[in-house]
Amino acid sequence: MRIRPPLAVSVVFAWVAITTFSGVLIETLLIYPNIFGDVPESLVRSSEFFSEVGPGDVFPVLGMATLVTGLLTVATTWRLRPARFRALIAVAVVLVGEFGFSAWFFWPRNTVMFVDGPAVHATDELIRVAWEFETGHWLRLVLCGVTAVLAFGTLLRVLAAPQARTPIEQVV
Repeated sequence: MRIRPPLAVSVVFAWVAITTFSGVLIETLLIYPNIFGDVPESLVRSSEFFSEVGPGDVFPVLGMATLVTGLLTVATTWRLRPARFRALIAVAVVLVGEFGFSAWFFWPRNTVMFVDGPAVHATDELIRVAWEFETGHWLRLVLCGVTAVLAFGTLLRVLAAPQARTPIEQVV
């Protein structure tokens, strides 16, 4: 059985998007309560804990992998309109939600909380910035979920496409 490029790329795109969403969800539920639980002390502890590897080392790579596999999916599904449409929307959500929103909203707050920290900023400001970060993070989580659903929907559309079906005689 020969696997067609749109199917292979769509599988990888769906897998990467779902993995990214799952990672962000786990980060939200397990790590964020520790990071933002007792600002500013928790920010200092988190910086020490994540001194070797932290979310900032992993999620940009996953975001880029989602974007690249999404673009490859758009390219390989160009003739499959329903699949292409979902892939295009997913890529747009990644571009706007992950890259644009992160650069505009999260990066300045990361600098305040983790680069400058309590040595430069007052406790009240750190508490406010941490609250803003956590609140904005829920939107990021939703956008990652939307990307994962659209990537999986793209895969389903590729599987439903006539050229993706293999006659049973060829399989047996």
